[in-house]
Amino acid sequence: MRYAAIGDSFTEGVGDRLDDGSLRGWADLVAAGLAQSSAEPLYYSNLAIRGRLIAPIVEDQLEAALSLDPRPTLMTFNGGGNDMMRPGFGVERVMDYATRVADRCIEERVALVILSGGDPTERLPRGSLIKRRGDEFLAATRDFAAARPEITFVDNWSDEELRRAPYWSPDRLHLNALGHSRVAARVLTALGVPTELPEAGDTHVPAAGPVAEARYYATYVLPWLARRVARRSSGDGRQPKYAHWSRIDPIAE
Repeated sequence: MRYAAIGDSFTEGVGDRLDDGSLRGWADLVAAGLAQSSAEPLYYSNLAIRGRLIAPIVEDQLEAALSLDPRPTLMTFNGGGNDMMRPGFGVERVMDYATRVADRCIEERVALVILSGGDPTERLPRGSLIKRRGDEFLAATRDFAAARPEITFVDNWSDEELRRAPYWSPDRLHLNALGHSRVAARVLTALGVPTELPEAGDTHVPAAGPVAEARYYATYVLPWLARRVARRSSGDGRQPKYAHWSRIDPIAE
């Protein structure tokens, strides 16, 4: 199996940082799980880059993935989360890009998994607006996938458990290691590798007080706004973490 992942920070693995400083994330966990389930090596490429809007994901990463030699047998695609936080977001435009991904994968006979990100909006500034856009985006994606039975759709946006604070990083926008593990389990199960969903149990994250809230805005919100004003992205200058095939071997038991 040859698995290529395209997307933004969600697929890159932001929020799931290992001790050596590298990022893991749900896509890495899916690759490892698929290799383990088949007891055969799997080849994995992850072209996702944080901050990417859906247009460059499709225009740049899609064809780069399909041009890998040999070509992928499986692709996962997620995009549109960054678009939802920008003015002028439109579901029809985003779904046009999703159609391009589906059509190209069908042409190249690549199995496609489309997945929605988790819903972080309860604790985000302007969360109600993003929530409405996300719900509209989800409804359109469900209809899109239902009309294309060859596509596997994994819905993380509707996961009530995943909305809880214990699954999210301090920036409140990216999943932490537990959240990425939960998404990976959902994807693996959809691909025929039944995997138990990790749960936070009774873990409770207390609400931030005024000082902590001010620190949150200074650390995460204001830099994000500054990048928007300067028309910069957190992914500017970054390269994919696995631009070519990397071999993933099953772990000996």
